[in-house]
Amino acid sequence: MGMITRVRARLQSINTPTKLDPRIQDEKTAQTVCLLSVVLLLPYFARGHASVLVSSVGIAYSCLVLPMVISANYKYSVNGLRPMVLNIKDKCDFIIKPITAFAWRVYAPLDRTEKLFMKMTNIFTMVNQLVFFMLCDRVLVPGQRVTCLYSLMFYNVIAYCVSYIKELIDKEDWSPYVTMTEHSNIKHLAMSATKIVLEWTKAVTFIITVVFMLLVFGLEQGLEHYHPTSIYTAVTWFYYMATEKVFVDNFPSLLLFLQLNVLESLEILWAPVILRTFTIALTLLLSIPLIAYGQYRFVFTVLYLNAFLRSKEMVLNSLRILNNERAVINQYRYATSDELAAFDDVCAVCLSPMRLARITPCHHIFHGDCLRQCLKASDNCPICKRELKFD
Repeated sequence: MGMITRVRARLQSINTPTKLDPRIQDEKTAQTVCLLSVVLLLPYFARGHASVLVSSVGIAYSCLVLPMVISANYKYSVNGLRPMVLNIKDKCDFIIKPITAFAWRVYAPLDRTEKLFMKMTNIFTMVNQLVFFMLCDRVLVPGQRVTCLYSLMFYNVIAYCVSYIKELIDKEDWSPYVTMTEHSNIKHLAMSATKIVLEWTKAVTFIITVVFMLLVFGLEQGLEHYHPTSIYTAVTWFYYMATEKVFVDNFPSLLLFLQLNVLESLEILWAPVILRTFTIALTLLLSIPLIAYGQYRFVFTVLYLNAFLRSKEMVLNSLRILNNERAVINQYRYATSDELAAFDDVCAVCLSPMRLARITPCHHIFHGDCLRQCLKASDNCPICKRELKFD
């Protein structure tokens, strides 16, 4: 009797399917679906059968198979491939990490040299301008060789005149004398004489420069080998304005005048990023024709000095500062139009109208820059004093 019972139990265990863990069952299903997908896609990788796939039979096969494969891959999660992917990743890291470490050791001295070169702002800017003007010579006026030097010289003269006029406008103390102390009436003779000589030197230099410009451009004297096109003049002038200090310093004022809401009153921080992005994009655009002409050495020099180094300088300086400041207010979402209307479109900090604003977790609305300035002084909401600090 016991033997019959054991045999009957064994037969029932064979006929009854074992219940698998749902996760294991899903992995097995995913593996089966993945294998079936590979089998169905094999005809697309076979050589010599491209004409068959383009025919009516191949189109019908594609219309039948591709939707099935796409829907299957989206329906099941292929967890069975995860160990294989992790194994491949570990092997790649084992090979790539030593190579990366060795490459960084080799690049480290060059990196220090690049950073030192970028710190010499005036020399770095002058080299960028000269290289870009040479690039414009080869692309826009290929028959001329000294146009870049003439153009750079004239633009420097214009920049000097603009800076001198700006200095006269911003000047507050028009007295030619220098006093001993701030509240003293006693004149310092040596420093007063030096100041008078410097001021007269600047004035005479400015007059000579203006006369020179009138002779060159008005009477066209000494311009036998200088024939720039209008496109060349426009491109080089815009690039020069985007890199020369006297014009770069005035660019934030232009952004403030435009009052772009998307900048959130961070025009001073956005200005260098916009200008550097513009110069890099212009350099890349003009380098494309030279690549087609096969001037690889010159293109490499241009891309290294005017694209790579300027990008690196932007990332290390202006872009890093901008991202740090925007990270403070990016923790708070933009207010909707209904939320702005509920607060009468007025910022509680500066009492100015709001067309783009940030809302705090305590449902108070501020200008992005106003909120950023308040969070620098305190981590609390300016109105309800609730702590706004995020971990």
